[in-house]
Amino acid sequence: MAKGKGKGDNKRKHDDAHEKPDASDDGKSMSSKDYRKALFPLHVELVRLQDWVVRTGAKICIVFEGRDGAGKGGTIKALTERVSPRVFRVVALPAPTDREKSQMYVQRYLPHLPAGGEVVIFDRSWYNRAGVERVMGFCTEKQVEEFLRAVPLVEQAIIHSGIILIKYWLEVSPEEQTRRLEARIHDGRKLWKLTDMDLRSYSRWYDYSRARDAMFRATDTALAPWSVVRSDNKERARLNVISDLLGRIPYEDLPRKQVVLPKRQKPEGYQEPEYPYKYVAEKY
Repeated sequence: MAKGKGKGDNKRKHDDAHEKPDASDDGKSMSSKDYRKALFPLHVELVRLQDWVVRTGAKICIVFEGRDGAGKGGTIKALTERVSPRVFRVVALPAPTDREKSQMYVQRYLPHLPAGGEVVIFDRSWYNRAGVERVMGFCTEKQVEEFLRAVPLVEQAIIHSGIILIKYWLEVSPEEQTRRLEARIHDGRKLWKLTDMDLRSYSRWYDYSRARDAMFRATDTALAPWSVVRSDNKERARLNVISDLLGRIPYEDLPRKQVVLPKRQKPEGYQEPEYPYKYVAEKY
């Protein structure tokens, strides 16, 4: 991506991102080489975005939602792997405590909203109430209705406080969700991702579809719209999310001092000690 990018370039990218997806995409995974090649310049831009956020005190909140296996975790990892965790902070809250259950529903999320110079990424968010809690019966229909009425007002307050709020819904097909969840069963690296809740909710595809539809009708507002990402192809989904995100934020490539390594000091008589260091075994 070209240096010196300004708001006009961001706006053009944002407009391009909302064109109809290419119907010629055959859905095949990208090669690792092609994926990393496409990801590299996006990571460079994310570093520039990070610098702009820190130096301007911008506040950005990104919400990721979607069914189990939709690719939220992998997308967030791709988004954050080359930036500072002190600036790009990921929030993935556990189940609420008894005290939190007695609070106003969104109350436990509010302390995690970004301060100046921060990007906060919610790996699931207050929308748990409209999704998993509703489908699995963890709340009443009255509580869901109250939540859906209140959320647009809460998000309006968030945005009016100066926070840039961006909401992504990752849409996965039933066939691809099945493939991914089955893969977790046989991959020791992914077993931790397969919870009892995943297994219980897997059979309720259409209950989740109804819950999603109701959520969109109530919360897909002009001020805080949902952006839907086709995620059957996980590599393309990650690239598309990062590209879209960069196009939504009016950041600029701010000038920086040229980095030059200073000269290393002379030893001035220092000698390595004959100390019995306990080295890690070199098995590889």
